Amino acid sequence: MSEVRLSNLTRTFGETVAVDEVSMTVPNGAFVTLLGPTGAGKTTILRLIAGLEQADRGEIFIGSRAVADETPAQRNVAMVFQQYSLYPHMSVRDNLAFPLRSPLLKTPEAQIERKVNEVAEVLRISHKLNNKATNLSGGEMQRVSIGRALVRDPSIYLMDEPLSSLDAKLRSDLRIELKRVQESLGATLLYVTHDQIEAMTMATHVGVLDHGRLVQFGTPREIYENPVNLYVAGRLGQPRINVLPAEMFAGAPGGARTIGLRPEHIAQGEGKSSTVKRVEHLGDQIRLHLTLEGHDIVTFSDPNKDYEPGDMVAIQPRNPLFFDAAGARIA
Repeated sequence: MSEVRLSNLTRTFGETVAVDEVSMTVPNGAFVTLLGPTGAGKTTILRLIAGLEQADRGEIFIGSRAVADETPAQRNVAMVFQQYSLYPHMSVRDNLAFPLRSPLLKTPEAQIERKVNEVAEVLRISHKLNNKATNLSGGEMQRVSIGRALVRDPSIYLMDEPLSSLDAKLRSDLRIELKRVQESLGATLLYVTHDQIEAMTMATHVGVLDHGRLVQFGTPREIYENPVNLYVAGRLGQPRINVLPAEMFAGAPGGARTIGLRPEHIAQGEGKSSTVKRVEHLGDQIRLHLTLEGHDIVTFSDPNKDYEPGDMVAIQPRNPLFFDAAGARIA
């Protein structure tokens, strides 16, 4: 595995700037997620690293090599796409073995068999090796798709929303599996997602993108607790951060126009009086939907109290975030 470094990477399509002066290092052995909405530039960055797109400006280093002039094969990266991209007429065994049978690799058949069995064991699909790809469930097909990347020993694994087409339960299970596999292999992995839960639960580092620009890069905890601006604060957290006028509560610093309150950072029992609009019972938590001075607020309910719509709840901020008129973090 290798460290991957991007330096002032830029890619445009006509007048659209898809990737805008992005500089970032994917540390060796790290699990890095690129988080952002559709059109933020996430997939384009993967394609630039893989050599499927050419940068207009900037450099890409894999290990110590500048790879701008290298073909995708020479870059030695493995990519997993959102769709399974399996060969339906082949067995699971042959689908897994296919990358190793490339004439460029010249892998001995005994080594192919050993590697396929190892990866199948890691992904827990050994009992499916003789099945046709068409005789698998969606989760099993995606395991095979991931396995076709894992059989190789690339410099970096690039994954483009590989779990997004799966149902919620299977997606949750495969998140755990993928993180376990990455840690066991010590793999360097760059993973694209718009799902904040994937970013928070799997990554060692998160890069938040907005219209092609890398807005912030750090650990999931750093990004969540110390967002550099209101955009980043809104990308992580479920429920989303509450955004209110700074003057609603005392203690705002000079220049503050907006206060950001995570649901867990709202204390109940004293402060300003708000009205309960709705109580949301989710099993593991209870969410209170409140109204305060015409603004909607979501927080977590005190489990020892039963609230009904119309009840009054006194609230006050705890550990608030403050932002200026442009959305930049000031405190």
